Amino acid sequence: MRKQVIIDPDMKILWPAVRIGCLQYKVKVEKKNEDMWKYLKKEVFKKVKDAVFDYGVNEIPNIKESRAAYKAFGKDPSRYRVSSEALIRRIGQGKSLYEVNTVVDVNNLISIESGFSAGSYDTAKIGEALVFRVGREKETYKGIGKEEIKIECLPVIADEKGAVGSSTSDSERAMITEHAEEVLTLIYSFSDNQDLEKTLKCGKGYLEQYAGAWEIDSWIVE
Repeated sequence: MRKQVIIDPDMKILWPAVRIGCLQYKVKVEKKNEDMWKYLKKEVFKKVKDAVFDYGVNEIPNIKESRAAYKAFGKDPSRYRVSSEALIRRIGQGKSLYEVNTVVDVNNLISIESGFSAGSYDTAKIGEALVFRVGREKETYKGIGKEEIKIECLPVIADEKGAVGSSTSDSERAMITEHAEEVLTLIYSFSDNQDLEKTLKCGKGYLEQYAGAWEIDSWIVE
């Protein structure tokens, strides 16, 4: 059953352009897809390095708007970077990307290519209704491979138990492991353009091709 995803009206007041692209699908999580990594290294890394050279990281389309949204929410975008920016900075610095599993790797490919932050969540570990909102005062959660992350003023996705992820760094609670059978991938857009539609279509194709996803349900929340 499709998860219910909404955007908090208070977030909309602070940043009216916010939208979310949603992909919910069945999958058998594998360790690695060699073809995806060949595509990433041959095609995507060069485009990213060219974009960094042309714009500078802070001005890359969709990263620029995300940074501005963070400021509107009350978070310093240079201290708490949107995940797409963090990934692109690694590539620009010539550092390797982490290999996690087929779903997370495709999730990162979507982020790197579009400039949008994307997060993937095990649907068995989250509630039926999710809200995208601004993190509350003193709100925290345990990040993946990290200690407690301060998510106050960050854009976060939450269910009835609390926040499970953000456009900066996700929590351990719904992280994708080899046991996940159904996944919800969310693409967080703070841009007033049509790039989200294109990214959603490309993301669906990448999930089918590189993660073996099937029964993909795709929609946009505004």
